[in-house]
Amino acid sequence: MQGDPDSGPLDLTSQLSTADLDATLAEADICVWSLDLITERVTCTETCARLFGIARKDLTDLASFQALLHPEDRQARADAIEHVRHHGGTYEVDYRIVRPDDGRTCWLRSRGRVQSNAQGHPVRHRGVVFSIDAQKHAEAEQKKIEAALRAREAHLQSVLDTVPEGMIVIDAQGVIQAFSPAAERLFGRPADETIGQNVRILMPEPVRSAHDGYLDRYRRTRERHVVGTSRLMTGQRRDGATFPMKIAVGEMRSGDQVFFTAFVNDLTEQHQTQARLQELQAELAHVSRLSAMGEMASTLAHELNQPLGAISSYTTGSMRLLARGDPAVNPQIRQALGKAAEQALRAGQIIRRLREFVSRGETATRAEAVSQLIEDASALALIGAREQGIAIRVGLDPQVDAVLADRVQVQQVLVNLLRNACEAMQQSDRRELVITARPAPPDRVAITVADTGPGIAEEVAARLFQPFVTTKPTGMGVGLSICRTIVEAHGGRLTLERNGPEGATFCMTLSAARRGGPAAR
Repeated sequence: MQGDPDSGPLDLTSQLSTADLDATLAEADICVWSLDLITERVTCTETCARLFGIARKDLTDLASFQALLHPEDRQARADAIEHVRHHGGTYEVDYRIVRPDDGRTCWLRSRGRVQSNAQGHPVRHRGVVFSIDAQKHAEAEQKKIEAALRAREAHLQSVLDTVPEGMIVIDAQGVIQAFSPAAERLFGRPADETIGQNVRILMPEPVRSAHDGYLDRYRRTRERHVVGTSRLMTGQRRDGATFPMKIAVGEMRSGDQVFFTAFVNDLTEQHQTQARLQELQAELAHVSRLSAMGEMASTLAHELNQPLGAISSYTTGSMRLLARGDPAVNPQIRQALGKAAEQALRAGQIIRRLREFVSRGETATRAEAVSQLIEDASALALIGAREQGIAIRVGLDPQVDAVLADRVQVQQVLVNLLRNACEAMQQSDRRELVITARPAPPDRVAITVADTGPGIAEEVAARLFQPFVTTKPTGMGVGLSICRTIVEAHGGRLTLERNGPEGATFCMTLSAARRGGPAAR
């Protein structure tokens, strides 16, 4: 179709028929309506009926439209229409409708304009309505997602705020990005002053100066020294005080950015508790040694009485020989005094071993000769054993030299095992005590004490190393528990084997060493 060449550009919209326009609007799901403000009658397209869920013939006036709105939205739409009727202009309002055909609630958006006559009086109100239900549902879903994310973030934050470990997040340059309340308490630093600073402020020297180098090395080599592991380090509080801490570091990537999250646990109280526990264990071991000495007091008195009695006899005889004034007896006098000196040394050795055994002293682990450990422990524990008819055999493997041990503590274990073995054989017909030491691959020494007593019942054997479990009628049941604690503190093991129908064998394993080597710890 071609227009008048003198009339200007061709207006293509003027060529669209009403039917074409209605079809286009219907395809776009747009309702067109018109309100005659004089008659209050409404005309609308068929799309209006489809959007509102009601027959077209029932949409005849503004009230019929208004009745379909959700009660909560009616006033807002009415106010918008009333405003443009009095003041002109356009309006746009969103509202819900309750469809009469299926009862569904749907969202619509209405846009309208009031047309005035030549005198400026409003005569017609035209508008369009289209569905925004999908948009509103999408917005509601998005709000749900955002609310869920906020709830999860709040929950995560509450967890991070209450966990006892401090949480610190740093970027690839070591700048602190997050600092949890627990970290604030741990380091004595408020988060608002700490975030944005380099994490090295939380470390003492020399780690503080070297930390940036650690991060740079990790970026270049990707070698994990701290990242992905847990390790013990020293932290520094705001006041300069240092404290032991355990730190676990993980790596996180967000796009091209790298962050490291560290969880820090203060070990101060744990170290104090461990030190106190060690002190209590040492005290208990000391009391156990004193108790053992008390139980052996009569036997030890007898053992000391022998050399002291011999000394008395030798010196008395020497004095009598001297009283004669006969030079011929001088060799006898010298011999008698020599014997007295030997007995004095013997008594002195017994007393020395007693003093060392009951002395608390300082725990010192060093290379100790296995033969000397067994000899000294036997000298204390086996006093009077031969008089009781106990046959004692000692077998030392030539390859066994020394073990890493605190001499007094290991002697305490051996004394306890030897005395238990002797007591177990009091009512046995065959009384044989065997002490052996042999290599235990790869780098251990096994020291065993075997007896021919009545043995240990299976139900008792399973619990024998527990505190207050004993086979003695008057025993307290703490000796073997202390022994196991001592051996395990040395990094070894103390075990029990039942020797068939009679007897038992206790085996203690310790780290092998060479005499003359440095102390292990």
